[in-house]
Amino acid sequence: MGIRAMSADIERLYDDHAQALFAYLLNLTRNQDDTRDLLQELFVKLARQPDSLKGVRDERAFLIRLAHNAAIDLMRRRSTRDKTREQFAAEFDSPFAATTDPDEQAFRHALALALGELPPDQRAVVHLKLWEGLTFEQIAEALEIPMNTAASRYRYGLDKLRDHLRPLYEEL
Repeated sequence: MGIRAMSADIERLYDDHAQALFAYLLNLTRNQDDTRDLLQELFVKLARQPDSLKGVRDERAFLIRLAHNAAIDLMRRRSTRDKTREQFAAEFDSPFAATTDPDEQAFRHALALALGELPPDQRAVVHLKLWEGLTFEQIAEALEIPMNTAASRYRYGLDKLRDHLRPLYEEL
């Protein structure tokens, strides 16, 4: 593959998938700077190893797998840092767009906090299912887990989200 063709292919991949990958990574890392770094690393890796896409059945699933693995590697590297949940809640970047509606703002904040309370494996599956619209089969392929595991992580994640958000709905 020529340099021009490889560059065009990387540009197409970026245009087609970067926004979804950014949202997914932000939901995992909870930090925009880390998310940008991971996304850049992912596309630099693809540019350096263009043959890594040969034979890939589902580009999106493949890219999500790369993003997931990069995020997990980052979290493992940082696991020696002991952050409390209060610090996490105060410092995280919300994966949701800002809004001027105070009720919507309160809900988005509560949802972002609830998502942050999920274990990373459940948060990943919930994000891919709800925000990316992937099937359990696609999620299983992207995260390299059995389909039943993807479904159960989704179910457990939703149960925890319901428990966290129930008080907010009971107020209404």
